Amino acid sequence: MSNIYFIVGKSSTGKDTIFAHLMDNETLRLRKVVSYTTRPMRESEEDGREYYFVSEDKMKEMEKDGVVIERRTYHTINGDWHYFLADDGQIKLGKHNYLVIGTLESYRQVRDYFGAEHVCPIYIEVDDGIRLQRAINREHQQKEPNFDEVCRRYLADQADFSEEAIKAAGITKRYVNDSLVDCLKEIEKDISDGNSR
Repeated sequence: MSNIYFIVGKSSTGKDTIFAHLMDNETLRLRKVVSYTTRPMRESEEDGREYYFVSEDKMKEMEKDGVVIERRTYHTINGDWHYFLADDGQIKLGKHNYLVIGTLESYRQVRDYFGAEHVCPIYIEVDDGIRLQRAINREHQQKEPNFDEVCRRYLADQADFSEEAIKAAGITKRYVNDSLVDCLKEIEKDISDGNSR
């Protein structure tokens, strides 16, 4: 059976790093699913790698065409940024296993769209103090650091990933990313064994 493995967690928990390592593990044979966003590209990003960077008009056109599976909007200090996943031919269930990153709400929408039997959550956790420090360190690397946005995102995560929200999403297993090596071993074993639920 083909699955969509869905990485989810608060910001700065190492989701992008874990995603990259899982994609590099050829024994897992995972296919990458790239989401879309209307936010500006960061210094280290490339269109089509982390996200497809599109205009708000393009997003609305895709919604009108009925290909947007899920969409979430963040009200940032720089305006509204939209993130979404589209049924654009990247996912062909029955042929491959896939890897996606998103929020709890996007996980729930993708699960409802493709069926719970095909969508497996990989919930990543990190101590909040470590997470905040990582976010600050990453922002320092930007040409024009935006620490107000780091703080907004941190506080929003506390509500978006409350224990009630995690439980409502049906997520029972958590992967603690205190040690990247140990966290990856656990995730890779569960994907290989089909036990990530």
